[in-house]
Amino acid sequence: MSEETMRRRATVHDVARAAGVSLATVDRVLNGRPGVRAATAEKVEAAIAQLGFSRDLNASLMARARDLSVVFFIPDGSNEFMDSLAQAVERRSASALADRMHLDMRRVRALDAEALAEGLDGLDPRQCDCAVVVSSDEPKVISAIEAAHRRGIVVMTLVSDLPGSARQRFIGIDNVAAGRTAASLLGRFLPGGGKVAVVAGSLHLRDHAERLEGFEAALGAEFPAISIIGPVEGHDERTETAAIVARLLARHADLAGIYNLGAGNAGLVEALEASGRAGALRVIAHELTASTRAGLRSGAIDVVLDQNPDGEIREAIAAARALALQAGRAAAADAIEIGIFLRDNLR
Repeated sequence: MSEETMRRRATVHDVARAAGVSLATVDRVLNGRPGVRAATAEKVEAAIAQLGFSRDLNASLMARARDLSVVFFIPDGSNEFMDSLAQAVERRSASALADRMHLDMRRVRALDAEALAEGLDGLDPRQCDCAVVVSSDEPKVISAIEAAHRRGIVVMTLVSDLPGSARQRFIGIDNVAAGRTAASLLGRFLPGGGKVAVVAGSLHLRDHAERLEGFEAALGAEFPAISIIGPVEGHDERTETAAIVARLLARHADLAGIYNLGAGNAGLVEALEASGRAGALRVIAHELTASTRAGLRSGAIDVVLDQNPDGEIREAIAAARALALQAGRAAAADAIEIGIFLRDNLR
């Protein structure tokens, strides 16, 4: 950064030069529009921070009598990935306030459709502009989203989509592609075929159902020598997942691999290590958390497919701003990139 830039107020041209991107890309990042890769958006944000660039607020936001209010409904419980999402909301709360956005996070019981529906029904459109939800595909939640939409509240889905609802945008990975990726990796790890157990959190969660769909389709088409046991639901809980994996290992001495397409990975690693078979099976899990990092380092887990919780919350905040202030614009969004981590490329 030049001394001249330091002395004068930084412009979008300075941000574009510092990030090595076009003005159009800077504009997309500043206004929360789709079409920017997560890594590129992070470069733009880094340039903004380095230059001390002050964003000119949207005229609609400047004219408002109050800050834009966004409520995040994040499942509670032992799911480390959901904790990562909640922590990402907390980290971004202060910077959001500088842009006149107030972030409110509410933890609800995991897989409790009634509690989430009640939370959505309790939102007042005079105090809330947008709700971001992680939810299973349940009629009560679909109805609550429809009712919130009628009251003028923008609703977005995060991590797991509800495409049949009145939600206006989905922020997350392509879960069918994630399942296909897991199948492709396991197929290459097990060229001679064998039994692979599938553990899910809940198939009422669309992201889990879509991962299973992609996994089964890819194995059937490309690796027919691999047979699937399950899926068995562990409800994303550590102890339940540990018990399920322990039973699978005890019943199938010839088990060759495990695909945990949900959470509860601390229990997965615990059961593998207790059985003495950690490292002997090929194991793929989701989300880079403390438990999966430890599993990768010990060799209990071979690959982790990650969806970057901090990046998802950043995209959700930008999308909430754009949708709430620019009603009527297209609500399509690019999928979050799937990160693939092995022990060799852990950060």
